[in-house]
Amino acid sequence: MAQVEKRGGLLRKSSASKKPLKEKVVLMYDEIFMTEDPSKCSPRFWEELFLMKVNLDYLEGKLESLDGEELMKIKDNINCLFQHCIQALGEEHPIRVVNALQTLCALIRGVHQKNKSTSGFDIINMLMGFDKAELCMKNLMESLDSLLCAEGSESLKSLCLKLLLCLVTVTDNISQNTILEYVMINSIFEAILQILSHPPSRREHGYDAVVLLALLVNYRKYESVNPYIVKLSIVDDEATLNGMGLVIAQALSEYNRQYKDKEEEHQSGFFSALTNMVGSMFIADAHENISVQTNEAILLALYEAVHLNRNFITVLAQSHPEMGLVTTPVSPVPMTPATPLGTTPPSSDVISSVELPLDADVQTSNLLITFLKYSSIVMQDTKDEHRLHSGKLCLIILTCIAEDQYANAFLHDDNMNFRVNLHRMPMRHRKKAADKNLPCRPLVCAVLDLMVEFIVTHMMKEFPMDLYVRCIQVVHKLLCYQKKCRVRLHYTWRELWSALINLLKFLMSNETVLLAKHNIFTLALMVVNLFNMFITYGDTFLPTPSSYDELYYEIIRMHQSFDNLYSMVLRISTNTGQWKEAASKVTHALVNIRAIINHFNPKIESYAAVNHISQLSEEQVLEVVRANYDTLTLKLQDGLDQYERYSEQHKEAAFFKELVRSISTNVRRNLAFHTLSQEVLLKEFSTIS
Repeated sequence: MAQVEKRGGLLRKSSASKKPLKEKVVLMYDEIFMTEDPSKCSPRFWEELFLMKVNLDYLEGKLESLDGEELMKIKDNINCLFQHCIQALGEEHPIRVVNALQTLCALIRGVHQKNKSTSGFDIINMLMGFDKAELCMKNLMESLDSLLCAEGSESLKSLCLKLLLCLVTVTDNISQNTILEYVMINSIFEAILQILSHPPSRREHGYDAVVLLALLVNYRKYESVNPYIVKLSIVDDEATLNGMGLVIAQALSEYNRQYKDKEEEHQSGFFSALTNMVGSMFIADAHENISVQTNEAILLALYEAVHLNRNFITVLAQSHPEMGLVTTPVSPVPMTPATPLGTTPPSSDVISSVELPLDADVQTSNLLITFLKYSSIVMQDTKDEHRLHSGKLCLIILTCIAEDQYANAFLHDDNMNFRVNLHRMPMRHRKKAADKNLPCRPLVCAVLDLMVEFIVTHMMKEFPMDLYVRCIQVVHKLLCYQKKCRVRLHYTWRELWSALINLLKFLMSNETVLLAKHNIFTLALMVVNLFNMFITYGDTFLPTPSSYDELYYEIIRMHQSFDNLYSMVLRISTNTGQWKEAASKVTHALVNIRAIINHFNPKIESYAAVNHISQLSEEQVLEVVRANYDTLTLKLQDGLDQYERYSEQHKEAAFFKELVRSISTNVRRNLAFHTLSQEVLLKEFSTIS
């Protein structure tokens, strides 16, 4: 018997006769694309259609090949197909349900693809007809809700979520997708929560459920009342919130692991050998090759949870074994072709590993630590717009955390100490930090380390001003909490002070270039006020009196930088120009720093002259400082411990609209409906009669 080949919905024999034969399902699709009702000649047409294996490519391709006029001619048949798909979702036989779900995906994508320029209302009319749309969507959403909440097939649940993701992301701007009005009215929020709270479902479908929820929350969030926002903000069920946290932690952890593997592979390769041979000449270029695509969808889910739900803050500190250290055999997962690294859901076996009992010998972790590690990777490279947005979202999440009273309580808790191995950007002038022997410290130290690392590593021509402002704001908010609660944090504050002074030096040396694009005085004022915060209130939150002395030592040691800054802002504030007022504010903010310099410098010079010492040691300078505090006069500056709270709608709406558009495009591009072969389904549904 001649071998049969299948190509694009055509069957042909590999014999001399080359005439192609169409699959039966393709012939049935062709009948739908005629103007006549296909069930007129064949009463069992719709019943038979859903027993046939769906040919997604052919159906979508056929819809895309028709122009608007041709599509309108077969509108009744399209409406009929859509309605019969919804009816089939209530069938007992799972094969019919699967085929109906896949057909719905093809219909929605195909019609939307064809009608990109038209409004959402035309698409609703084309798919189901205006008069039947409300009932159709009510029935569809109720069927999907039932399938997601039922004890039945995991494959069916997977396809339901994929259909919903298809429905949500079919337009780039989800707020223009009018079909989602029906998803708002007929909520599937409870079904999503059930998946997240039930471990077996969460392992299989948690990733898709979390991404779906994050997208639904962003539908017209500024224009109308979104029920998903309202419901997410009041969830207080511990199992559900922890389930959501575990899904997010696993996805971020998987990205961290993939990045680390790439980094190790890179370091052990030929390029590394070459780099070692010639020194660190190419270290920056070598590092860029390690870049992997970030996972903004899961990051958006974390943001929405932290921003909207106060109860989720407790999940950030929920301990679990360090992911990646638990040795659980992981079966290979089939990957969708062309799927970017970090955007695929992690394997279910990996997710299950985080729910093992804690072992005394295993380093414990939590969602916040995993997020901080993720941020330290993402924030290394902000050269392109995509990574810039990722870094911005990380800093926005940290801003929300830094403002939360409960989050600050566990960040600063001395009884919650962790080793947090942040990624550090390779730089020519510093050695790679050793991973081992990291100290156990409160989590706020890791947040401060991350901020210091960012400050030190992004002083470049394409200066990320917005990220620097957010970074300084995070530090300021943490200091405000420490001052308010008199938390004496044992941290290497000198590293922060040094980083801030170097930032001021960078702003001054690149004044002309930076002023062409940015108001550098806003950032300079924030940095100076951080020093003012330490000067005015440092005695209430610095760990020891000697730490306060060291602050003065650093200011005196780097007095030239502050003098230069004063000269610069004085020059600009005395001239007429657009920066006059901004520079003037910095001039006034420098009053106490200048008072310290002008008070102690003569005393130090006098001490050196009397003792015939050309260069004083640090201890000698500190001795002079301690002896002359009493005669120092400082001005009390108001509002140093006040800040404007984060507000998404007023300041960040444009950013989130663009971010959600990018996520929607990415999710749509990576949706795979071919992952379930008919053979697998037949095996799973072997009880079909």
